[in-house]
Amino acid sequence: MPTLILVRHGRSTANTEGLLAGWTPGVALDERGAAQAAALPGRLAELPLAEIVTSPLQRCQETIRPLLDARPGLSRHTDERIGECHYGDWSGRKLAELKDEPLMEVVQAHPSAAAFPGGESMRAMQTRAAEAVREWNARVERDHGADAVYLMCSHGDIIKSLIADALGLHLDLFQRISVEPCSITAIRYTRLRPFLVRLGDTGDFTSLVPREEPPAGEAEVGGGAGAP
Repeated sequence: MPTLILVRHGRSTANTEGLLAGWTPGVALDERGAAQAAALPGRLAELPLAEIVTSPLQRCQETIRPLLDARPGLSRHTDERIGECHYGDWSGRKLAELKDEPLMEVVQAHPSAAAFPGGESMRAMQTRAAEAVREWNARVERDHGADAVYLMCSHGDIIKSLIADALGLHLDLFQRISVEPCSITAIRYTRLRPFLVRLGDTGDFTSLVPREEPPAGEAEVGGGAGAP
């Protein structure tokens, strides 16, 4: 079965403003995010990509544009199932405000029980994304062969949930995974099990440099802004 390259979108204006964007329209890449997207064709130059599948949201579309420009013959498909989690009434709100919501504790510690007011549950988010991957695996293998490599551009929580699915981790453990903006994760699927062969690779170790204020023990809902 194919190898899936998962790319989180580049850093967005919502990331830098500390907002939980969700499906809020008009969330674009910021200057750094645009630079991350521009570097993507070079980082993936050795890979013979068969297809590109992307979330419909603007920040993902902008992230893959330089890659499509560099490979004009590459097919692009949009799939809503790998769009961001529907955060409902939380969409567009400051993460600093949301941290005091009682639901946030559930999102952090027991995400399989978390459902966002006016939105969807985290279980439903993972289920739709995993179903999309399995359907695209079959389609890519049918059209391009079992050794094909294809790319999906998606969002932090979606990618983390797909990694958990590939590793056989319960969704309640997925907050232990971190994927920075424009990071690359690779999962090689086989008939019996997937293999995680890259995780959150940015080629940049800046985020590992000790900070004046140590990072909090909680996961960043939506994925965070990455290295400062």
